[in-house]
Amino acid sequence: MKSLATLIAILFMFLGCTASCRKDDDTIHAQNNHVGKINPLTTKMKITIGTTVFTATLYDNPSARALSANFPLTINMAELNNNEKYYDLPNSLPTNSSVGGNIKVGDLTLYGSNTLVLFYKSFNTSYRYTKLGYVDNPSGLATALGNGNVVVKFENN
Repeated sequence: MKSLATLIAILFMFLGCTASCRKDDDTIHAQNNHVGKINPLTTKMKITIGTTVFTATLYDNPSARALSANFPLTINMAELNNNEKYYDLPNSLPTNSSVGGNIKVGDLTLYGSNTLVLFYKSFNTSYRYTKLGYVDNPSGLATALGNGNVVVKFENN
């Protein structure tokens, strides 16, 4: 009987340890789910197209930091594929490209090491991009960008 009580006590102790360890493991697992994902910076940026101003969030990565170091930046973005505007920057930025997958309206990316891309339509792609940020509320972005080339100003907020 005494050994049964000892066995039950050991079992409860083991289960208690496992439960408390499980909580830590869940925390670590939850934190690891964000490894490789991109966290937004605490500051915002402004994108001005004509008289329309959009607020955007830059991701916390070397590429986005290198881009924002060039702000304010006023550029003439060209039309491509009826879903994006692009501009070839004079200097390369750091890259960490991944397959685009589901591109969303308002995504700001880097194609290659120096092509800045602002998407105004959502679609799936197998092209590789470095994610830079996104327009917080892209409602009206396609209208503001219009057809053809457009002058866009990027600046810190």
